[in-house]
Amino acid sequence: MSNEAQQGRRGTAVESNGVNPVPDAERRGKPRGLFAVWFAWNISILGISYGIFVFGLGLNVWQTIVAGTVGYLISATLVGILAVGGPRTGLPTLAQTRFAFGMKGNRIPAFFAYLSNMGWKVTIITLASTTGANLFAKLWPSVFADTDGSSATATIVLWFVLVLAVTMAVSVLGHELIMKVEVWISWVTGIMTVAFLGFMVPEIEWAHLGDTPAGGPLVFIGGIIMAMTLVGLGFLNYGGDFARYLPRDTPARGVIRWTVAGLSLPVVILLVVGALLVGGDSKLGAATASDPIGALTALLPMWFFVPFSIVIVISLVSAAITGMYSSGLALMAVGVPLRRSVTTSINAIIIAAGAFYLLFISTSFLATFQSFLSLIAVMMGTMGGIQLVDFVRQRRMGWNTDMANPRGYGGRDGRWTAIVSLITGTVVGLGLVTSSDPNFGKITAFLLTENGRTGVFGSSGLGIVIALALGAALYAILTFGLHLDPKPDYSLVTAGDAARGKGTLEAPTPDAAGRHATDRTER
Repeated sequence: MSNEAQQGRRGTAVESNGVNPVPDAERRGKPRGLFAVWFAWNISILGISYGIFVFGLGLNVWQTIVAGTVGYLISATLVGILAVGGPRTGLPTLAQTRFAFGMKGNRIPAFFAYLSNMGWKVTIITLASTTGANLFAKLWPSVFADTDGSSATATIVLWFVLVLAVTMAVSVLGHELIMKVEVWISWVTGIMTVAFLGFMVPEIEWAHLGDTPAGGPLVFIGGIIMAMTLVGLGFLNYGGDFARYLPRDTPARGVIRWTVAGLSLPVVILLVVGALLVGGDSKLGAATASDPIGALTALLPMWFFVPFSIVIVISLVSAAITGMYSSGLALMAVGVPLRRSVTTSINAIIIAAGAFYLLFISTSFLATFQSFLSLIAVMMGTMGGIQLVDFVRQRRMGWNTDMANPRGYGGRDGRWTAIVSLITGTVVGLGLVTSSDPNFGKITAFLLTENGRTGVFGSSGLGIVIALALGAALYAILTFGLHLDPKPDYSLVTAGDAARGKGTLEAPTPDAAGRHATDRTER
């Protein structure tokens, strides 16, 4: 069979690698391939809504642009740094965190990373579904719309099933097909978004851009933090997932540069447009809070609204595919002994429940979305800070993947230094952030006074940064200051295992029957 035929066949076969180290023989590609993945994920009209959200904190137009750009770049850089662990170990990020937390201890951050991933999928798939339903309602109102012109519930459900089915199908097939699909989606969505901006720029009320007063220093910091939660902090547990197939000696600067570029370039451009639009029309902010995509597409002529709505759905589905892929890896990292197809089905059920809440229970998309971002950013930010510190330790130990194995095969059940740091940072962070969703609000702000909850500190999101810094600092003190760093445990390695060489053991995780099974995805 020719090389071309083999490549084509690989692209449509189910990926066999799960949370095991990708063998060197299967490594391929250049770091520039990461650009398309992250670019396709973020080149969406939703990026304009992000700019409107940041503006809504109480900033003026120019503060919004600066704060948003700084926040995007900081958080994208953190994702890029963590992505370097992918080629160095061949592991997805949530398997590499076993180095710091241990095999069983890693179930804690992996489980919450899985929940955060599901939250993003609920948001993205819901938006894709409502966008498609809105398109049908405008084209065939007698069939797909209610009497008031809005999308009928049955239309939304129809689109939800369609979007979810496509997302599941592609994510199950795996890494190589995703990488190919994302390149084409990047081109299509990029071209259409540029055309969309051509319609948006004339809508900017340039004469009114200076009407909004500037926000104070804490509000400006809040804008930076909100931008970080919108784009980067929620992706900290994804970075290595798409970089792990790169050759082991891929330069770190290339991985970081292309990840940062793909993440930040589209959202910075869209942020500027969103800030300029809402700066000249304050009513747009209120409309976007309720319907972040519909409020913007309503400004388009029908002849462009139709193809652009289709592209919006494609771009959101592309983001859902990459996220669904990572969520399957997250479940495997938790230790769920199931095939990728089964974990994807579990994901579909959870997404359906979350979408029902967002569509029919939540009274405000923006309130629920912001509250969700704060909650996941506290946990993911703390985990990311600990992992960044642990990179120093991992590099000193030669990126030894045996540390991701069970106890006795190079790894450990748990490392209390990382677990305590994670819990401490997360609890403090949750106590210092607020939530505008009443259901999420029950587990936040318990360390703030009433004035703190309603004041600038509560709304700024400083608790997220405090959680990240506290978790990282505590872990660094325990690991490097107090030298609480046990070495890899090889107590259960047999002579035959040892003959394979350090760093190459495939000590597997026990399955449900207590047997050892590899961390590869079952075909």
